[in-house]
Amino acid sequence: MDITIHTTALPHDDPEASLAFYRDILGFEVRSDFGNGKMRWITVGPAGQPDTCILLAPPAADPGVTDDERQTIVEMMAKGTYGWILLATKDLNGTFDKVQASGAEVVQEPTLQPYGARDCAFRDPAGNQIRIQEVS
Repeated sequence: MDITIHTTALPHDDPEASLAFYRDILGFEVRSDFGNGKMRWITVGPAGQPDTCILLAPPAADPGVTDDERQTIVEMMAKGTYGWILLATKDLNGTFDKVQASGAEVVQEPTLQPYGARDCAFRDPAGNQIRIQEVS
């Protein structure tokens, strides 16, 4: 079996702020942008990796989500507990400095974790936790 990760989804509540974070701060390419207003589905991904994408999507748009579930999602996003992703870089200190200089909310400065990885963490404009791990 040959399976790869093509796309993962993160919620957004402000498409312009999310675009500014992923495109302008992290340097991701915009692959697609459909919809209008806050109801936009935006696909971004790292340059040079066309087969790896993040779908930034409005979480309340799913017709199977109840009003109570929508409220729970909004509350979890506000606390930063709804969505997260783990990214990787060879230059953790440089990446941390660039993202921190953008004004992004720092959750954790570069730290050697007990499980052996060195990483840091930020929140994107929607409150999603973005962990960035150092790889060789």
